[in-house]
Amino acid sequence: MKKAELKKHSGKIITAAVIILICIILGILKPGREALMTQTSPEMQKMIDADANSTRKRVTVTYNSLFIINYASLSTSGANVMSERYVGFLGKVYPADEGAMKVVGQMVNYTYRMLGVGENLMHGAKLTITLTTLTVLFGVLLGTLLALGKISKKKILSKLSGAYIFFFRGTPLLIQIFVVYFTVPGIFGFAWRDLFGVNDAEAVYKGAFVAALIAFALNSGAYCAEIVRSAIQSIDKGQFEAAKALGMSYGQTMTRIIIPQSIRRMIPNVSNEFIMVLKDASLVFAISLMDITTVSKNIMTSEGSYLVFIPALVIYLVITAFFGFIFDKIEKKFSVYE
Repeated sequence: MKKAELKKHSGKIITAAVIILICIILGILKPGREALMTQTSPEMQKMIDADANSTRKRVTVTYNSLFIINYASLSTSGANVMSERYVGFLGKVYPADEGAMKVVGQMVNYTYRMLGVGENLMHGAKLTITLTTLTVLFGVLLGTLLALGKISKKKILSKLSGAYIFFFRGTPLLIQIFVVYFTVPGIFGFAWRDLFGVNDAEAVYKGAFVAALIAFALNSGAYCAEIVRSAIQSIDKGQFEAAKALGMSYGQTMTRIIIPQSIRRMIPNVSNEFIMVLKDASLVFAISLMDITTVSKNIMTSEGSYLVFIPALVIYLVITAFFGFIFDKIEKKFSVYE
């Protein structure tokens, strides 16, 4: 990195370093699970000790460790029903059964569950980010082929590409998901879970994810095709003629001259497509996949707290801001072609 660029970004680098350092310090000072458990009431402690020597557990313990803060919830079953909650932060343990700390504890619990911490890949934010990223990646690749096909001078190829784009842009994404997940296996006599074997406990979720990815990628490809096509056709036709005069083939003209200039023009629209797919990912609830929206709705239903939607909004904003930053950097990188 050049000195001028380093000086230009030095403020951001220092700020990021300070934030990371603060998070590391807070993470180190965060009380451990045992510290939270030692704060339980004598009655709860007796039941925990009794459970240690019994096969029938009466105390349910939920422990969430989220970066710089952690949360423990204990509840009992049987005749004497009790519940206790604690938040650990900055070397101290705070009761979280009421007041502000109760809200803080709920936020930690909800965020932990939506992020899928301690769970497999097919949960919450992990599923949303993975599905969105792969969808846009495959969508751009497919869209580029479709765009080239649509502007091709070969009528059959142009008509087929145009028909594909019309079909997937003209039908609801939810119906497309149903067709891929239910109709296609019904016609060809297979199940998506069979791709991962009968011994895989998560075969159903993985199969549903593959089906969702195929449906989303096919849909996104149609929209990305129009993005790519409009970017290509925005390049001055004189450059095509100049390349032809230099003896360059159509393929050479596209890969060396037209597409490099088109990339920057399509990046803002691809960024918008990413955000749209991020939001549309909530449709996977229809095939029992658990994205951020579905997890938050399930938490709200089970616990009756509408506060769950606050961390859901924050998570969506963080994801959007992060990828918006990435797309901004990519756009600046390719601005040399303008």
